[in-house]
Amino acid sequence: MMSSSFNVFRVGISFVMVCIFHKPAVDSLSELSPQKYFSTLQSGKASLAYFCQADSPSTSIFLEELNKAVKPLQDYGISVAKVNCVKEEASRYCGKEKDLMKAYLFRGNILLREFPTDTLFDVNAIIAHVLFALLFNEVKYVTTLEGLQNIENALKGKANIAFAYVRAIGTPEHRAIMEAAFVYGTTYQFVLTTEIALLGSVGTEDVEYAHLYFFHCKPVVDWTQQCRRTVMEQPLTTLNIYRYIKSMEAPLLTEVAEDPQQVSTVHLQLGLPLVFIVSQEATYEADRRTAEWIAWRLLGKAGVLLLLRDSLEVDIPQQANVVFKREEGMPVEYLVLHDIDLVISHVENNMYTEEIREDEDDDIEGPDMDTLGIQDDEVAETVYRDRKRQLPLELTVELTEETFYGTVTASDSIVLFYAGWQAVSMAFLQSYIDLAIKLKGTSTMLLARVNCADWSDVCTKQNITEFPVVKMYKEGENPVSYAGMLGTEDLLKFIQLNRISCPVTITSVQEAEEYLCGELYKDLISYSSVSVLGLFSPTMTTAKEDFTEAGKYLKGCVITGIYSEGDVSILSNKYTATLPALLLARHKEDKVESIPLANTHAQDIIQIVTNSLLETFPEITVENLPTYLRLQKPLLILFSDGGINPQYKKAILTLIKKKHLDSLIPCWLNLKNTPVGRGILQAYFDALPPLPVLVVVNLHSGGQVFAFPSDQVITEQNLLLWLKKLEAGLESSITILPAQEWKPPLPAYNFLRMMDAAASQHSSKKGPECTKDTDVQEKDKEQHEDKSATRKEPTETLRIKHWNRSNVFKAEKSFRHDNKEL
Repeated sequence: MMSSSFNVFRVGISFVMVCIFHKPAVDSLSELSPQKYFSTLQSGKASLAYFCQADSPSTSIFLEELNKAVKPLQDYGISVAKVNCVKEEASRYCGKEKDLMKAYLFRGNILLREFPTDTLFDVNAIIAHVLFALLFNEVKYVTTLEGLQNIENALKGKANIAFAYVRAIGTPEHRAIMEAAFVYGTTYQFVLTTEIALLGSVGTEDVEYAHLYFFHCKPVVDWTQQCRRTVMEQPLTTLNIYRYIKSMEAPLLTEVAEDPQQVSTVHLQLGLPLVFIVSQEATYEADRRTAEWIAWRLLGKAGVLLLLRDSLEVDIPQQANVVFKREEGMPVEYLVLHDIDLVISHVENNMYTEEIREDEDDDIEGPDMDTLGIQDDEVAETVYRDRKRQLPLELTVELTEETFYGTVTASDSIVLFYAGWQAVSMAFLQSYIDLAIKLKGTSTMLLARVNCADWSDVCTKQNITEFPVVKMYKEGENPVSYAGMLGTEDLLKFIQLNRISCPVTITSVQEAEEYLCGELYKDLISYSSVSVLGLFSPTMTTAKEDFTEAGKYLKGCVITGIYSEGDVSILSNKYTATLPALLLARHKEDKVESIPLANTHAQDIIQIVTNSLLETFPEITVENLPTYLRLQKPLLILFSDGGINPQYKKAILTLIKKKHLDSLIPCWLNLKNTPVGRGILQAYFDALPPLPVLVVVNLHSGGQVFAFPSDQVITEQNLLLWLKKLEAGLESSITILPAQEWKPPLPAYNFLRMMDAAASQHSSKKGPECTKDTDVQEKDKEQHEDKSATRKEPTETLRIKHWNRSNVFKAEKSFRHDNKEL
């Protein structure tokens, strides 16, 4: 009955399979001069070109991948060429070095898109990016649930949707989606996202893999009704997507009245089994409803048919209510299954799986899993362990190339620039989302983010040369970069203190007094324990300019104000300040101190204010330790298991006041607040000593650790005497911290050795490179004459950049020098 109707289909699928698996000799990459290349461009035809200096060897890895992409792109009617730039022929694409780090996509002689070569990191990325640019209308990129819902509502009753989630642009899964869209883009609306939060809202929590959903919107007649959704459970490959879409096109339920052994449908051609629900005239309506329900559950996994027993010419077992046909030519199974879930389970357990996800064993527990999960640093390991944690990313706005400039110019914005493939970025993203939770409904500042892995052009134009970076955008002002700790509280302080434009102009003595006592900005005192006020006579123009420059630099770190009215002498006399002067109001200590600013430049003022923010006798924490280490002084640390003995604190503060501890950084560490201190003490003493204990740690020269005698009480006199013995070299250290290198935990993580090996191989080759690293901060000044034809789509930066080796080695040397255990 049905077999003859599928003969044509067999021929069709055979042709498709031949196209997929037949691999003729790969066409080589054409090499042309600029004049020759542009003369070959045909109206309406797409072409991808890479321009390179003719007298230099090209970047070998990129050209190898580009050569692999020649044949696949030609199958889609897209030509690929390497254009050798020659001095005799001038071309704007051969001008600057930064232009030689890009590939260009043309349609006819119109430039459609330019791709930085680091986004085209392999053949999959090349094909995915090119097709994505050409299929801009066929594949909609969405970042929010609202955007997806708008597309869904617009297509109800009109067309179905293929909605795909991929972890990043340029991956093999992205290529597979683009290739499917090239074939089926006129039949279905393809929608793409890289947003984990959006995937979760659709109905799955498994963000480890790419996903494809089929939205059945065409049958929907009630606009308030949600489109039914079917997920593709196989890995996203071109062949699997083809099978999946073909199964979506097949009839949901077919009635048959012939021998199941002889029945053939499109599902068998696609490698999917058939399930026959046996029905009889008396229970036909109920059986059909059951069969339709099963068909929806098995859509994309199996074909479902309603077998009319009363019309059959062959006998089937009387008790059998389900017939299962695994594949063409195999005997059918007669089953007795009285529950829908049993039918579903039987099908799923007997499906032939041709492909298995490579990383299927990610969650297997075993004795070696700890070793497999080790990352090259603690940040990466933490991100790896938390990789399945879903963040409420909808609390922030994801910006794209199309929305970035409109957003930051329309409202005051904080923008996080990060890379989805980098561990530190993903760790800080959690803190950024925590900040969004704290500010929800209370701030007028828009929190946004740009994934530079998807939108490298945006990040390049914003001078993003490292990750992560936070910038504040305000109308009429230059962007301000955040330079503090990568934590929620520090970033919150930065945002709150930027609510006012510093330095604040104070207009009266009364207002100055309110400013110094904390009343003027009392809601910000919790974020800035010190207020800075510059006092100047009206004629001190240069001094005021220096202070204003310093105030702008310190914006977000401390509140600064300036007073230069004619009665400024009232304040200078009250606080014994010689103009020009700086008044530091320490709100916790309720005191104001003055510092003269004669012949002091902006950088000196910044240093004075920065040092004033440091506490006299601080509690050391993980967050503030780097700040104090920058002072390059030995640490005088009092370890305690809770609060400090008041007598010990008084003795240390007295020595500080008398300037006896100027060469040290006096501080204390509470083991209850900072448990890592126990491990530090064990490294010093081998075993945890009785607390409290006072030590001097010389991190920056020698690594010696000295311990205050345990049989002495910490008094002003005893401590001063002990410090003098240290200075005279009369005390012996309890240990010397080794200048240990930060070695990789496994040989596979020894990236520096790999770079050394690559460098040694590279040095043996003669000749200059075709392209060199360019300044990523330099903005493109040249645009193609037909700007209206230029379109921008998402791009993804190369996972591992070609680092400037000299900078790497300098940083490594500096780090190894300073990396002694605290």
